[in-house]
Amino acid sequence: MDWQLSDDAQPAARVPASRLLEGSHGIDGSPSPGDVRPVPVTGAWRPGDDPGDRRFARIGDLDAEAGGTVADAVVAYETWGRLNEAADNAVLVLHALTGDSHVRGPAGPGHVTAGWWEDVVGPRLAIDTDRHFVVAPNMLGGCQGSTGPASLAPDGREWGSRFPRVTVRDQVEAQRRLADRLGIRRWHAVVGGSMGGMHALEWAIEHPDRVGATALLASNAATSADQIAQNTLQIEAITTDAGWLGGDFYDLPGHAGPARGLALARRMAMLGYRSQQELNERFRREWQSSVDPLAGGRFQVESYLDVHGNRFTRRFDAGSYVRLVDAMSTHDVGRGRGGVEAALERVTSPTLVVGISSDRLFPVADQQRLAAGIPTSVSGAEPIVLESGFGHDAFLIESGRVGDLLASLIG
Repeated sequence: MDWQLSDDAQPAARVPASRLLEGSHGIDGSPSPGDVRPVPVTGAWRPGDDPGDRRFARIGDLDAEAGGTVADAVVAYETWGRLNEAADNAVLVLHALTGDSHVRGPAGPGHVTAGWWEDVVGPRLAIDTDRHFVVAPNMLGGCQGSTGPASLAPDGREWGSRFPRVTVRDQVEAQRRLADRLGIRRWHAVVGGSMGGMHALEWAIEHPDRVGATALLASNAATSADQIAQNTLQIEAITTDAGWLGGDFYDLPGHAGPARGLALARRMAMLGYRSQQELNERFRREWQSSVDPLAGGRFQVESYLDVHGNRFTRRFDAGSYVRLVDAMSTHDVGRGRGGVEAALERVTSPTLVVGISSDRLFPVADQQRLAAGIPTSVSGAEPIVLESGFGHDAFLIESGRVGDLLASLIG
């Protein structure tokens, strides 16, 4: 089989209903200077849109851990390289909360943004696509091709509020079915950062015989109360938006949807993704313009957050964000396994655990627990800690140092 053309399971195309409002609007629906694009009611990829480099696999009905069924579920994914005859050179790359399957490649038709790990995945890079068959799925519940709230349910309407509550374990089950579909019995390595690290850890615990090596970057074993608190506020920012409509907002025009709430949630999240040190050194108390904030002007850091919130509403879906953040909150590898430490003892693959010195979202204490509990940690009872001022996002930004560590693990 030509693994580069395995898109036979693409869902039937449907020209999407109009999702855009004419004119230019900011995160609250007001005009946004310099941005002429309309605000979508959802930034989700939907059938009828250009598929770009995506392939699609139907994985059947998936019963969610918390109840409910995702009927006729689809996983969108991208691949690079070729699967060898022994099917033992496959590497699974798992994205973070708001990532997608587009690990490498330009922005363009079908892909709003360029690849998010182009300095790590590719020919002669740390995850070498000349030697490995790299698979990157969009997680279940996401909004870039895999079945999620913005997807069409079997009745032809968006899932919306009917989309089941999914967990990290449900998402890994979807990935397992994709692996079976691709003929991959055992991954050469499973790599994930942040939420993707949660998935990678679940793979190593639930399917130890199918994982040759594991890389956990800036991740954890169980979501802490502090992390749940931050997640709860982000969810509430969306669900209290007048355009949320209980999650059934997809027929609304443009900014009549929950764009303001989604942008606010993103702005909240950005404070966890970057470090206090970076924000203070980068922006200090500088003004955005010549107008003093006391006279109605704005600080540069305020504008920075606004830009990120505004961009985010154009590439993501509010329904997916609520479901995925909730999945992160429920993450606990010890659930039903006798506790976290008992679960970590199940890992048998050589495991790279990496923390970021300035990470205030997933602090180093989280990685210390992982390294101490995983008997096959390659660095022993302590994680490898990267000294970086970029905070949580350093696992994406410090590509050279992260790549060196991954290359030593994956080979």
